[in-house]
Formats: sequence, structure tokens, C-alpha cells
Amino acid sequence: STHMGVPQGGTVIGSARCQDFRTREGRLKAARNLVKRGITNLCVIGGDGSLTGADTFRAEWSSLLAELVKVGGITAEEAKRSSHLNIVGMVGSIDNDFCGTDMTIGTDSALHRIMEIVDAITTTAQSHQRTFVLEVMGRHCGYLALITALACGADWVFIPESPPEEDWEDHLCRRLTETRLGGSRLNIIIVAEGAIDKHGKAITSDDIKTLVVKRLGYDTRVTILGHVQRGGTPSAFDRILGSRMGVEAVMALLEGTPDTPACVVSLSGNQAVRLPLMECVQVTKDVTTAMNEGRFDDALKLRGRSFQNNWNVYKLLAHIRPPSTKSGYTLAVLNVGAPAAGMNAAVRSTVRIGLIHGHRMLAVHDGFEGLAYGKVEEISWERVGGWTGLGGSKLGTKSNFGIHGLIIIGGFEAFTGSLELMEGRAKYEELCIPLCVIPATVSNNVPGSDFSIGADTALNTITTTCDRIKQSAAGTKRRVFIIETMGGFCGYLATMAGLAGGADAAYIYEEHFNIHDLQVNVEHLTEKMKTTVKRGLVLRNERCNENYTTDFIYNLYSEEGKGIFDCRKNVLGHMQQGGTPTPFDRNFGTKMGAKAVAWITGKIKECSRHGRIFANTDDSACLLGMRKRSLVFQPITELKEQTDFEHRIPKEQWWLKLRPILKILAKYNIELDTSEKAHLEHVTRKRISLESNI
Repeated sequence: STHMGVPQGGTVIGSARCQDFRTREGRLKAARNLVKRGITNLCVIGGDGSLTGADTFRAEWSSLLAELVKVGGITAEEAKRSSHLNIVGMVGSIDNDFCGTDMTIGTDSALHRIMEIVDAITTTAQSHQRTFVLEVMGRHCGYLALITALACGADWVFIPESPPEEDWEDHLCRRLTETRLGGSRLNIIIVAEGAIDKHGKAITSDDIKTLVVKRLGYDTRVTILGHVQRGGTPSAFDRILGSRMGVEAVMALLEGTPDTPACVVSLSGNQAVRLPLMECVQVTKDVTTAMNEGRFDDALKLRGRSFQNNWNVYKLLAHIRPPSTKSGYTLAVLNVGAPAAGMNAAVRSTVRIGLIHGHRMLAVHDGFEGLAYGKVEEISWERVGGWTGLGGSKLGTKSNFGIHGLIIIGGFEAFTGSLELMEGRAKYEELCIPLCVIPATVSNNVPGSDFSIGADTALNTITTTCDRIKQSAAGTKRRVFIIETMGGFCGYLATMAGLAGGADAAYIYEEHFNIHDLQVNVEHLTEKMKTTVKRGLVLRNERCNENYTTDFIYNLYSEEGKGIFDCRKNVLGHMQQGGTPTPFDRNFGTKMGAKAVAWITGKIKECSRHGRIFANTDDSACLLGMRKRSLVFQPITELKEQTDFEHRIPKEQWWLKLRPILKILAKYNIELDTSEKAHLEHVTRKRISLESNI
């Protein structure tokens, strides 16, 4: 077992594309090796090629054994013992080209690399007028290109699944000219390496450069990202995804019988699912066939709901100008509470999509207070152009202007403040308007959502810091680091950073610990440090226990470790709130904003009588959250029941189920609760019931 917390990209056990395995001879050898070692369970981590190979291998298994017995490669006894081969796949492929999976292991890290480069380019480009053409990986799949375009607000994106219209050259040049006239000094065009036109002819980054230079005379640079995208340390999301999928894969193998089909474990939204390997392979092939036959609408449909969702949001946000017809409604956006990275992405998409719906958009400065004192300004189309890549909150997060709907982006205060607004509805008719809360806080402590905007960025900041701290001591003697994370009473950051950073312990408020537990942890770590392990990592949530402070824990470990290891402590503090938002937070923010506006537009129409808005039902004030597999609107009054107001956390938190994985990875012998099983579902059926409800 390798230690997941290693900040290492790629694979420790080595990987190769094996031509030999493509032949029956090669597969015979492989089968014999497995039988001789008594291996009947195989977990295959790879992309489309590896998984297709695994599928073939399993289908041929019994005939391979029969042939081996015949030529004396194995005995009949051995064949009987290994009569059945169980296979579970995990999709590890950076271009996310395997159908049925929302996020493949490695995609998020690749996006991190790409966005680092995009951000570097955009900062230098502000001083010169330039057009950048960026080519990202994806021979048959536009996923990376699409998400990159969404995250950086690109002017244009070329993906193989949805080629541009016949006159795209004119259209592209028109768009670039208009953005220039709008005062933008920068154009970004993203190209997937497999981009094609309607006739299947390749569209290369050089073609695009030549076009822009010839027609417009713009200074144009091409950057081909190539293998940079495969490198670097894995992101926090990928490390946790890898660990979660690993557990799922083993559980699926242990439950496998000769009758269960080989499956792939994957994530759908925030839920682990199992999908039949054969079906995923088939749908992936169907996409290629559809593209080859020019059935591009089918190709998009087969890619799945998440892909289509991203594509629709991108197309909506890429509009050059708002419509000429106005809705007559006014929407206000406000940020509440501490800043969180990704808030601006949410504000930008909320405002732009509001304007596309024809609404008048207002920004309220300084939170609820600003709302009371009338610190409000109208936001125009151009003003929110470059906001996706900014950290913090650009609106500043600190009465009635004919506001017909309110979108509140923030943390726990956004939730409690909205509840107060609801209570005020009885007294003040102006408060009888639809409102929507979008959770954005590093602590991820808002009820009604598995994730909040900003938590992924904070997690990466903590993980990177832990990596650096661990590496800083490389070569010196044995050392244990005690690190305090933020989160109020919520242990999300400490737990997830512990999973991503390979912590030996993570102390949180939700999982009560006493002197006995501390003793067990210290002794376990001391034993471990007597072996070849040189680094220990202990995380502590800032409010996990008022008496067992960070200093207390530091002193305890220092005393007990004398002669074996020494200790260092670090309180991470407010650096966790800053930083450039991660691709996950930018896209999550963008999608939440888009979804909230669509919902609130519908609600305003529903509550409108003779040109006046009157909303006083519970379902006209909702919180938009990611729950398991989908984004859902939940009345905030219903969420009251699910909240521990004293500690400002939800009563039930999904991530507590991941805590045992922490202990297992820290080499504790414990029982794993496997009662929650991911059921096998079918891809083909799932694909047909598509939602396009942006």
C-alpha cells in the first residue's frame, strides 16, 4: 500500500501502454501470471485504452484458462481455483474522455496546471494588446478545453463534440473586434487538440493564429500546453477523489460474484457510483462514432449531463451583448461574511446571466448593512468581464430600490441573515420578494450543501502548505508538525486536508476525543516514527476543543516524542481565505450563479400580479446547494431543522463518513463501515433523461 499523502504526481507503481497485451498471446501470459499467483481480483486504473483492454480480458478469461490447461501452462486444479476473474476499473485519465464519469482522477490537477498558465498569461497581457491561442489536451474530448474556457471567461472555445457553424471565421473575428472595442486588452481562444469543423477537418491553433493575424492584424501568440498538463503535484480534489475511489473499488471487488458485471467506480456530483464497464466502453465508442458520422448533437448528449450543463453555461456566458428587450425586473446581488475565493466568479455569472435575461442588475456593497443603508450601484455588462480569476470578494462584503429579487452569496451569516429577512416579511412588504442563498465560505459549514464556494481553494492552500512544511524538513531528523486550520466549529477543512496531506490525526469538534484518544494517537505515531517514517502530520481544527488547544497538543507530542522526534507547530490563519480561486471553485461559482438566476427569474414571474411582486411562501426563499448528485433549491425555513445554530454547523455532515479512511491511511487497524453501498446503475438509460435546465 502506498501512502496517498505523498505529494507526487503520476503513479508510484509505474505505468505503461503494453502492445503485447493487445494480442491474444500477451493476454495468455498475463492470465498465467495471475493464476500462478492466485490473483482473482484486479483493480485497473487507467483511461479509455486500459479499461477497454480490461473489458476484453475479462470476457476472454474462461477461454484463456481452457487454452492454458490444454497446453499445460496451468493445471486443471489451478484453473478451477481461479475460474472467475473480478475486475473493477477506476478512471485515471486527464482528458476526462471516459463516458459515465463526471470527474476522472487527474482532471482537476490538469486544470490546475492549465489555469496557472492562463493566469500567468493574462497578467502579462494586460499591458499589451494581445490575442492568445491556447491549445489543451483532448484528442477526442473537449472536456479540459471547455472547463478552461468557463474558468477563464475565454472569448471562444473549439471542442471536437460541437464544431462551430460554417461561417465561424467571420463570427470569431467579429467577436474579437467587439471585445476590443469594449475596452478589453486581451482575447483568449481555447482549442482542444482534437478540434474539428462540421466536415471533420481539423482546426489547429496555427490555423486560428493565421486567421486572426491576416484578417485583423492582431499580435497573436500560440501556446501549446502539451505535457505540462500531466505534471505537477496532484490537487487536493484529486487526492481525495483517489482515496475515495480506492475504497469504493475494493468494496466493489469484495462484493463481486461470478454474476456481477465488471464495473467502473466513479463520482457523480458528490456521490460514488458504480457503472458497468461494458456500457461505459460502449458509450465512449458511440461518441467517437457519432462524431465520425457528423452527428454532433448525439455526441454531446452521450457525453452526459454534466458536460452538456457546462457547455450550455459557457454558451450563455459567451454572449457578446445583452438583449435589447428588457424584462422590467431588478435583481440585486450581495456578498455576506468573510471573503471566499470564487465569490467573484459567482457574482460575475449572476450579473451576466441576469443581464442576458434582460434584468436590471444591482450590486449591494457591504452585505446586509449596505442593503439597509442603500449602498447600491447598477452594474453594466462590461464591469464584470474579468472577475472569474480574482480571489476574495470584489463587491466588498460588509432599504429598497425597487428590487424584485435578491441573490445572497456568503457563508453562515448569509443563511441566518436570510432567515431574519424571512421573519421580516410579515412586517415589511418590501421583503416579500424571492431570494436565493448561494453558499460561499471556506469553512463549508452551511446547511443544505455538500460544498460551498471557496472551500476547495482553502483546502488546496492548506494542502500545499502541509506539503511545503513536510518537505522543508527533508533530510533532517524525525519531525512531527502540528497544524491548526480554520473552520470555526466545522471540521471539514481539517478532515479533508488530513486526507489530502496524509495526516496521522485530525482533531475536530464533531468527533469528540478525550485523553485516552490523545494517548493512543501519540503512541501510534511514536511507534511509526521508530520505523523509516521521518515525518508526522497532525491537524487540529481551531475550535475542536477549548482545553486541548494547539499549544496543549504541541506540548503533549513534544514531551512524548523526546529522543524520537521533535515538534513544530503552525497556525495557518487567514491565508486560508485568500489566493486565486481553484478551477473547481470558479466553475462551481459560475454554475451556481447561472442556476440561481434562472430559478429566481421563474419565481419572480410566478409571484408577479399586475406588475407587482408579492412572495411570502416558504419556497420563494431558497438555498441552492450541491446535494449528492444534483444542485437543488431548498426552502431556507426547512433547513432550520437541520442546523446546529449554537455551533454554526449542519447537524448531519456527509464528510464524516470519510474519516475512517484517514485512520486506515495512517495505518490504524480499524473496522470500516461499509453499509452504504454504491449501487450499480446503467449508463445508457441514465443518458437519455437529460436535463437542460440552466
